[in-house]
Amino acid sequence: MKKIILLTVMSFLVVASAGCGRKNTEAPSENTPLPEASPQVIEEVPATPLPEATTLGQTLANEFLTLMETDPDMDADAIADTLIQNPAILFSGTTMPIEPGYLAGFGNTEISGFTQGVSFAPMIGTIPFVGYIFKLEEGTDAEAFQNLLKDNADLAWNICTQADELVVEVSGNTVFFLMCPDSLEE
Repeated sequence: MKKIILLTVMSFLVVASAGCGRKNTEAPSENTPLPEASPQVIEEVPATPLPEATTLGQTLANEFLTLMETDPDMDADAIADTLIQNPAILFSGTTMPIEPGYLAGFGNTEISGFTQGVSFAPMIGTIPFVGYIFKLEEGTDAEAFQNLLKDNADLAWNICTQADELVVEVSGNTVFFLMCPDSLEE
């Protein structure tokens, strides 16, 4: 049943993309398999000052890191709810729990290895913006998970638009992922 739904959605996206007249000149990236998971050792690291945010992605990444420094046990729902309300986001946004599998922005790559996941995005689908918060399963290699996201992310996943920026941050067992424009205009 999931495959039928996925094929239906993918067919719709292909037809809609063709209707927009956008040409994709990029070669498809190769999918790299996730290496064997090994336990992650989390060490306490002294706090370092955050870089000055110059883009929307950096602004939200800095807020994520600040939230994690303040409360490392904050759940994914609370993080996503806080991030989507950032004043730099100039659209009405929503959050939604997600489960391992095919996620928007990663093509035909299944994303797994997390116990809790939440997406945050605009209510209007033409804005090239999608974010995820993942709480990793015990034993999931955070660096390998981060690389899986980076290697399979498609900045042009959204019909007729393309994100400018891809940002991934890890704090303990929590991963922040975002594809977005550099800024949102008022």
